[in-house]
Amino acid sequence: MATSLDDRLAEIESRYESVSTELAQAGTAGDQDRMRDLGRSFSELQEIVQPYREYRDVVEQAAEARQMAAAERDPEMAAFLRDETDRAETRAEELRGKLELLLIPKDPNDGKDVIVEIRAGAGGQEASLWAAELFEMYRRYAERHRWKTEVLSASESEGSGLKEVVMEVRGKDSYTRLKHESGVHRVQRVPVTESQGRIHTSTATVAVLPVAEEVEVEIRDEDLKIDVFRSSGPGGQSVNTTDSAVRITHKPTGIKVACQEERSQLQNREKAMRYLRARLLQLAQDEAQAKEAASRRSQVGSGERSEKIRTYNFPDGRVTDHRIKHTSHGLQDILAGGETLDSFVDLLRSAERADQLASPDEPNGEG
Repeated sequence: MATSLDDRLAEIESRYESVSTELAQAGTAGDQDRMRDLGRSFSELQEIVQPYREYRDVVEQAAEARQMAAAERDPEMAAFLRDETDRAETRAEELRGKLELLLIPKDPNDGKDVIVEIRAGAGGQEASLWAAELFEMYRRYAERHRWKTEVLSASESEGSGLKEVVMEVRGKDSYTRLKHESGVHRVQRVPVTESQGRIHTSTATVAVLPVAEEVEVEIRDEDLKIDVFRSSGPGGQSVNTTDSAVRITHKPTGIKVACQEERSQLQNREKAMRYLRARLLQLAQDEAQAKEAASRRSQVGSGERSEKIRTYNFPDGRVTDHRIKHTSHGLQDILAGGETLDSFVDLLRSAERADQLASPDEPNGEG
């Protein structure tokens, strides 16, 4: 185990012992706020200290068994001691992996619900059809994970495609499992309108925004411009005779959001405000993490064909994620929101953990 990791774990153990000592002092019990803070710290530190102590014991056991095996003249006993060494080393590796995960800083957005924005990029009508397929892919993926979905805003193109769609996804681990989907998704296939059978390339952009609580984002009434208008269907066809659709402009940032999915103006306004809060939270987080993470604009990109995080190749039934250099031929299962998409998500999460562990200046997450 790396020295830097040993040092971090030793420091956590020292803090754990200090908290334990303070908790045991008679005077601490009279301060309820301090007791609550110490209790929370104790619980968080104990989660790391217990496997750390077991890890040290197992490493010591492996070293002792190895030495005894080397000195043992009885072949059967030597074999037994070698087996004990292997078992201890395997357990040590398991505990090391667990400790590495525990030391990874927790994403402050883990546990939040998400808003997924999908917009047609380059490729005209084919890009709109692709945006609609991505929307269905994430809707099915959410359904398989038993998350709830709600469309906040949708703009249909001529035909059956979508210019853009905004969907809220609510459920356990929804942000954790969807956050790596942000970026440009490229599709290569023969459009139904292509008479020569030529493969076309189109794109759609996806952005995943954590849902913000009201207390996380301060929005002043005087900073909002609220317009109401009649909801309309594809091609501008009116589907509502009252001004129920709502468009909100946040004047300081210029961010505009709209919602027309509900018949009630109040419901549309509530949805639009949830969307606006998520956009503002994302903006604030991007600014705060400018040195470590790309801004939302860079994350999503312009939608040009050359910018991509993933390519979906229909002729070969192949999907490639360019960030982790992983390819699968389970295209249809991915579009159905199936387990193959989960395998991409798991690999992306593993790559993220590896990057975090490789950064020596990252906080150790011991609370």
